[in-house]
Amino acid sequence: MSAGAVPTRQMVAYGALGFPLAFAALPLYVHVPQLYADSVGLPLALVGAVLLLTRFADALIDPLLGRWSDRLGNRRRLIACALPLLALGMAALLAPPENGGTVWLVVTLALTFIGFSLATINYHAWGAEIGETPQERVRVTAAREIFALGGVVVAAALPSLLAADAATALRHLGWVFVPILAIAALATFAGAPPAAAAATGSGPPLPLSAVFDDPRFGRLLVVLATGGIASAIPATLVLFFIADVLRLQEWQGLFLVIYFVCGGLALPGWVALARRHGKVRAWMASMVLAIASFVWAFLLDAGDGIAFGLICAASGAALGAELALPPALLADLLAELRTAGHRAGRAAAGAGAYFGVWNFVTKFNLALAAGIALPLVALFGYKVGAGDTASQGLVALAATYALLPAAIKVISLLLLWRWRHQFEGKPT
Repeated sequence: MSAGAVPTRQMVAYGALGFPLAFAALPLYVHVPQLYADSVGLPLALVGAVLLLTRFADALIDPLLGRWSDRLGNRRRLIACALPLLALGMAALLAPPENGGTVWLVVTLALTFIGFSLATINYHAWGAEIGETPQERVRVTAAREIFALGGVVVAAALPSLLAADAATALRHLGWVFVPILAIAALATFAGAPPAAAAATGSGPPLPLSAVFDDPRFGRLLVVLATGGIASAIPATLVLFFIADVLRLQEWQGLFLVIYFVCGGLALPGWVALARRHGKVRAWMASMVLAIASFVWAFLLDAGDGIAFGLICAASGAALGAELALPPALLADLLAELRTAGHRAGRAAAGAGAYFGVWNFVTKFNLALAAGIALPLVALFGYKVGAGDTASQGLVALAATYALLPAAIKVISLLLLWRWRHQFEGKPT
């Protein structure tokens, strides 16, 4: 099969399922705490504890789900089994009954997380198994992430359009999610291409420990983790930064839309740059753009809305590369392992196991970022709604939002540069 042999319509069909999966992630991680604290009346500390424990458990089981998925082997069937769990869990989670309490929250979260994780791991592993060439694999991840960014934008905009009351809007959002998920799943199952190669070499896949014994994957994971923390810290603090440093709380929605839309618009450009110069160099270029954006953000004052809009556009464009290129590099690595396994007549660890570990790191980054950023700004005196623009607390907020991620991103860039030859050969 030659480069570009997978038709565009099949790439689009595969990417369609990325829309509802990303759509689900936004209310799952952003709106649920406020919903159960304000509308249901659970203590905020209790909601936080439940979310922390369920999210940690969710991250821990991802590698096991990936390994189990490789043993069963049928990606479409596993996704088809996971999606009803996700649909039921999400609809119930966003529509708690009047007497819904801690048990309702725990059960619906568990159901939603299991369905979401099982679907996502196998969906990403399926994408890694589609293309036979490096350029096909980056096209697959780009198609998926364009739909995913669209799902995030729609999920962010819909609640305010569905109802004025937040609880009612989220209940309606859960109802809307179910048909969106069904339509996208039908499109993907009907039109997406089959895997170009089996997930393993000869015989059953190797145990999960084989994933951690792979030094190239370990180094790629280190780069992903450091870069991911650098991206997750500003994501945790951005609404506080907009409200208290820029004093532009009414522009929050616009800034978020600019960020995600520019991420989607930039993806074709990153794909073209990766085709010409290689995925690693394109990823490094996106890191430089992100670092420059973070540093510029630290220099802003109250009312600098246009400048921050440009920063959102630039950092959003960098996000597009970070969503598409690292998974494509992992897909290239998995293709090499499959080829080596077939030639040697031995098994290789399946794509599900790799993406299970990958998902664990991604989710752990979100938890770690909140664990670092929020206590740090509080330690230096930041209080929500602070009025003095020159206060030490606001300076600490700006530095944690902008300079700390820039410093961590520099570390990620240096690691990627050091290990660049292990991740990618000559551009193809």
